[in-house]
Amino acid sequence: MNFRSSVFYLFIFFTSFGFSQTNKTLLTIDGEGVTVKEFLRVYNKNLDMVQDESQKNIDTYLDLFINYKLKIKEAYAQGLDKEPAFVKEFSGYQKQLSENYLFNQEITEALIKEAYERMQIEINANHILIRVTEDATPKDTLVAYNKIKEIWLKAKSGEDFETLAKTYSEEPKADETAGSLGYFKGFSMVYPFENMAYKTPVGQVSDILKTRYGYHILKVNERRDVPNEVTVAHIMISNRDGISDEEGNSRIQDIYKKVKQGEDFGALAIQFSEDSGTAKNEGKLARFGSGRLNSKIFEETAFALKNPGDISVPFKSSYGWHIIKLLERHPKETLEEARPELLNKIKNNDRSKKVIANVNHRIKEKYGFQRNEKALPFFQSFVTDSVLKRNWEYVEHPELKNTLFTIGNKKHTFDEFAKYIVERQKKSRIYLEKETLLTAYYKEFEEEKLKQFFINNLENENEEYAATISEYRNGLLIYELMQKNIWEASKKDSIGLATFFKNNKENYKWNTRVKANIGAAASMAIAKQIQDLLQQGKTNEEIKAALNTDDVVNAIMTTGVFEIGHPLLPASFEIKKGVSKIYDPIENENTKSGQFIVVDVQEVIPASPKNLGEVKGKVIGDYQNYLEEEWMKELRKKYVVKVNKKVLK
Repeated sequence: MNFRSSVFYLFIFFTSFGFSQTNKTLLTIDGEGVTVKEFLRVYNKNLDMVQDESQKNIDTYLDLFINYKLKIKEAYAQGLDKEPAFVKEFSGYQKQLSENYLFNQEITEALIKEAYERMQIEINANHILIRVTEDATPKDTLVAYNKIKEIWLKAKSGEDFETLAKTYSEEPKADETAGSLGYFKGFSMVYPFENMAYKTPVGQVSDILKTRYGYHILKVNERRDVPNEVTVAHIMISNRDGISDEEGNSRIQDIYKKVKQGEDFGALAIQFSEDSGTAKNEGKLARFGSGRLNSKIFEETAFALKNPGDISVPFKSSYGWHIIKLLERHPKETLEEARPELLNKIKNNDRSKKVIANVNHRIKEKYGFQRNEKALPFFQSFVTDSVLKRNWEYVEHPELKNTLFTIGNKKHTFDEFAKYIVERQKKSRIYLEKETLLTAYYKEFEEEKLKQFFINNLENENEEYAATISEYRNGLLIYELMQKNIWEASKKDSIGLATFFKNNKENYKWNTRVKANIGAAASMAIAKQIQDLLQQGKTNEEIKAALNTDDVVNAIMTTGVFEIGHPLLPASFEIKKGVSKIYDPIENENTKSGQFIVVDVQEVIPASPKNLGEVKGKVIGDYQNYLEEEWMKELRKKYVVKVNKKVLK
């Protein structure tokens, strides 16, 4: 979690309470009331996170709460809610949070179940495509439709579908693939195509279907259950330049014989596999399901293995020659296990268009919506064909003041849409027809404003959302306020920092320190040897060389300057020069590792003041706390705080 997130982590969750006093005003700040409900929500939510027991007291916590509200008041007074950085970050969170409320109401159980069921069944099909763009002229669209209809009639009359695909389909390489799509499941195709595929019976030709790519017909060849995901290991001989089929097959067969003789598969993969990405990991591949790999024969061979430990016979793919070992067959996810991923996929799939349409209808029904039917005809004449080249320029016009549409009591004007077109064209795909372009832009603009209206109004209608977004907003404002007024200010105020350090030097002192070598051993016998060697004047390196081997570490030696109380020093350590006695771990509570300790003190350094450079980080932190305390005193004077004592009691 980053620092900014932690600042307002306490403000992210919402709890409601059924107290009879919750709607009463607990306090006012410059006449602006704060209810008992708001205070209790924050207090009860944060109670378990408060480390200082004194802050759990209502009176003490109320003081902290007032400071919190004063900071929010000051943030608005300084205009931080208008700062671009704040607006950008808050808007991003607002959009993210509101979408859960916006979409989850519309993603019905039926849509989730449909998606789940389609993830369990694969369809094998061929299709024929006649291309036509979304913004094609009516004439071109009709030509394309007549073509697909003629082909469809041939297919329905019994002509061979693959031959028709090779002859007529405008899909790339259809003359080679015969329109084969292989096996696919839910979310693999655009949603309208997926719908048609799943409702067409096996062996039948579908109805004519239009997508953004053009007109399609398809023939369903087979439906089957999606195989369980598997984890496998493999050994591969690469189909590289210079190796013949005979040589590649001979090598994989020799390795297969070793496997059959009982030699370890993983060891053979490390030694012989030419898949460098998996060989070092005993040939293990990441878990995969149907359609995840770019090799149909590899997938089919892997899925055909039944039990962990089963090994395939050698086979060849487009990558080379393989042997596969099944490591694990994974059970399928239940609907509840798959639900979070399905929700996310639905939001980011063509299905979302259905969801958005439902959302827009609900907003219009609930709040009222009126559209100016003269708008699009006006823009058809007002906007020039230069928009097709993405360089149309905005010009003033009296009618731009007219209302485009109204949502509830919110009006949007022709002028807003005109400016939207100017910006939207820069990122637009190429359109051939101005009418199609403007219709698409208008639909986007209307959807955007409907969504924004919903988000803005959500805070007034949903108590849970209102509490969450309000507390996030407040937390973010406080972060920006503290950053501007305390944290950044303290870093730049070198004179103030130096003065603060000078006035508080007694808080920044070294305790007595020792310059020493510290020896640690797991047994008294080794500790005695360390003690003897230290008394002989041996160095740490010499001691380690004498007592340790390549396989066994008997002595750990540490050199440095240690303040009394340092974890490496025994709790009852006697401060004096020379080699110490052996400190038994049972007698010393801070030697919890069970180590016997010997300390060779070369120098005792008396307690002394620290310089600013040695403690600058701590001094900055203390200085920031000091500045905040003084600042809060000023805010208490600036804003009038009145607590309702009766309600507090």
